[in-house]
Amino acid sequence: MKQIFIFIFAIVLFGCHSKQNTTSILVASHDKPLTIYVDPKADSLILWAVNDFATDVHNITGSEVSVEATTNMPTGKGIVVGQVSDDLIKTFKQNHISGVDGRWETFHVDVQKNNLVIAGSDIRGTVYGVFDVAEKLGISPWKWWADVNLTKKDSLHLSLPEQGYTEGPSVKYRGIFLNDEDWGLQPWAAKTFEPETGDIGPKTYEKIFQLLLRLKANTLWPAMHSCTKAFYKIPGNNEMAKKYHIVVGTSHCEPMLRNNVDEWDHKLYGDYNFFTNQGAVCDYWQDRVNDVSGAENIFTLGMRGIHDGKMQGGSSDSAQVKMLEQIIDTQRQMLKDSKQKDIKDIPQTVVLYKEVLDLYNKGMKIPDDVTIMWCDDNYGYIRRLSNDEENKRSGSSGVYYHLSYWGRPHDYLWLSTTQPALIWQEMKKAYENGADRIWIANVGDLKPAEYNMELFLDLAWNVNAYDNTNLRNHMLHWANREFGNKVAETVTDVMNEYYRLSFLRKPEYMGWSQTEPSTPVHPSEFNPEEQKRRLKLYEDLVKKLEEIKPNIPGNRKDAWFQLVEYPVKGAALMNRKFMYYQLAMESDVPVKRQALLEQSKASYDEIKTITSFYNKAMSGGKWDLMMSMSPRNLNVYKMPDWPESEVQEAFKDTDKTPQRIFIQASDYVNYDNEENYRWESISGLGYSNSAVTLMPFKTTTFDADMMPWIEYSFNAPVKGDFELEIRCLPTHSNTYDQKISVRVDNLPVQTFDLNTWGRSKEWKINTLRNSQIIKVPSHAKHIGPHIIRIWVNQTGIILDQLAVDFTPDQPYYEIPYKETE
Repeated sequence: MKQIFIFIFAIVLFGCHSKQNTTSILVASHDKPLTIYVDPKADSLILWAVNDFATDVHNITGSEVSVEATTNMPTGKGIVVGQVSDDLIKTFKQNHISGVDGRWETFHVDVQKNNLVIAGSDIRGTVYGVFDVAEKLGISPWKWWADVNLTKKDSLHLSLPEQGYTEGPSVKYRGIFLNDEDWGLQPWAAKTFEPETGDIGPKTYEKIFQLLLRLKANTLWPAMHSCTKAFYKIPGNNEMAKKYHIVVGTSHCEPMLRNNVDEWDHKLYGDYNFFTNQGAVCDYWQDRVNDVSGAENIFTLGMRGIHDGKMQGGSSDSAQVKMLEQIIDTQRQMLKDSKQKDIKDIPQTVVLYKEVLDLYNKGMKIPDDVTIMWCDDNYGYIRRLSNDEENKRSGSSGVYYHLSYWGRPHDYLWLSTTQPALIWQEMKKAYENGADRIWIANVGDLKPAEYNMELFLDLAWNVNAYDNTNLRNHMLHWANREFGNKVAETVTDVMNEYYRLSFLRKPEYMGWSQTEPSTPVHPSEFNPEEQKRRLKLYEDLVKKLEEIKPNIPGNRKDAWFQLVEYPVKGAALMNRKFMYYQLAMESDVPVKRQALLEQSKASYDEIKTITSFYNKAMSGGKWDLMMSMSPRNLNVYKMPDWPESEVQEAFKDTDKTPQRIFIQASDYVNYDNEENYRWESISGLGYSNSAVTLMPFKTTTFDADMMPWIEYSFNAPVKGDFELEIRCLPTHSNTYDQKISVRVDNLPVQTFDLNTWGRSKEWKINTLRNSQIIKVPSHAKHIGPHIIRIWVNQTGIILDQLAVDFTPDQPYYEIPYKETE
């Protein structure tokens, strides 16, 4: 578990002392030399990690730090690093580390004979141990990738339990997918960081691999768009992966480690069609299998089109199912023959993305030892997870999850705004339903998804480190590590509000436009009151930024700008650009209209200014070309230009006063649990910041007469008809059969389906607003108190907010977080 340690920065006598079952050890001091001991046979990756750590400690404290190879127990006091199989580690007591031996990527840290001992079960486990200690000493994993520069101190202390601590991963393979790199990572690597390669080459990948190890990850799906040469076509990339012991896999449309966009030559090979061109396709795959001999890989099986499209050929679904099964059998035989080992010992996966999931649901068979990778809907909601029978498979399952996306109904490639609690909820749910073998997050350009990427990988390392009540502590620890205890609480508040406001509508969706096909921007569905409230909330957020900024240490100013200031201000400015323009179009006062248009244009210009600063001035131009304010040059990034005639007439002045009662789902007054399931609020989830669901997340469907329920109360201001609106998160179920039943007082029960199919119009609307809205017509027979009861037919349904509306002809978009907002 990632723990928050208290760092004591005072010069004390070298040694240890115990207090309240913890031990504090002086790791380094500016006036004392430090020796790090390793075994003479230590792997080069462990030596790299040790030397990197030694350099950081020297740069922080000024201490002379040396690395010494020995097989003998040190007579002095220092740090001992190695695998449990090393002769050096064997000289220490084994009772503390006996549970590490033989485990996957596990490490133990404790104090023996006044030495800090870091012992790993294997090479990566040992490296993770080194970087875990480094992180606990305040050295950020983002020291290079986000310029979280080292802070000088006289000494470094580490507090740890008296018996030390042992850590190992929840998920076996944990990593990222670099994707949609056309506007950030690729031009930055090609022109700024690695011009000698002119692409994302070994110099760039080395920095990425180092970051992955610092974040206790081990797997990469390399960048694969047409703007980038295939990973294996650039000399040095594969060798760099081997050097850093990174497991290389490929995405859902790149079977057998082949980047079809760049590597399939139609003139040379013909059609990429297994039905009609099987020999050429098989030879193409075999060549790559031969090329990667001696590397660590996960082989993606199956077949899709050249780039994220359906497999070519097959007149029917049944024909495609049969062909995919044949393809997988062929690929597995190829691997078995080439690797000359048991096929069960070769990591393989089938990624059930888009239409491949439909084919699987229609009967496609996947060999038992192959890992099934379930996928989200590209917007953070996992479409399907293993049922009880699938959980018996030896290959287990995993998840491919999006933190960035290009496609319908709209991209979100600019800022990283997925709500952290949604990541926690969906990945925790996946784990509780058996997904423990492979987790891959699509992080786009990697920047600016730094925080969400770290959260995702931390959960993959220890899925039980946080629960529904304390996830905020993860961000608090992050803010403290990056910017200091003085501002950590406020930074956490700012970032959580940034994510919450984006949950209702991402900055990229503020133009009410769509992509594929691209459509013009339109006025928002926010009414004038909501526009002004949202502007005020963003204004308050930016004001807090300015109050925090003077307290950010000087050597962390660049980190502050890229990790906090740019995304928060960018989101605020995008909202200001559209909402000021819309308010201008809604105004009948020429002077006011002109002032609002100028504010809109000023916001657009300010996005240009801060983006230029990010690329040209921040960190001395280190990140030039990394940040684009207009990925794919979509309409939403331009100045709005819709005519006054598009302003919704419903938003014009009205004499009616809306009569509505807003309720947060966590404000329930009664409930009924079922068996081992209980209603719980998830802190930080939903627009309410406290959405409610049944826990644990193991998929279960309840009998009709045993469904759990939850109740809410409200006081009707008048008698008569009203519309009850229930907002759920747009989650999915394995069989598309989530339902809620609703009763107001003693009126008849009404039942509603929740799930949407495919890319329907309803799904697009739900996705863009992170809400599945159920509207229940009802009636208040009297003024005063009433009760709403909601039943759910299965786990996985998440209630966010409710509204009781006596004036449903008055449009509104949001249910406010608080009525006082």
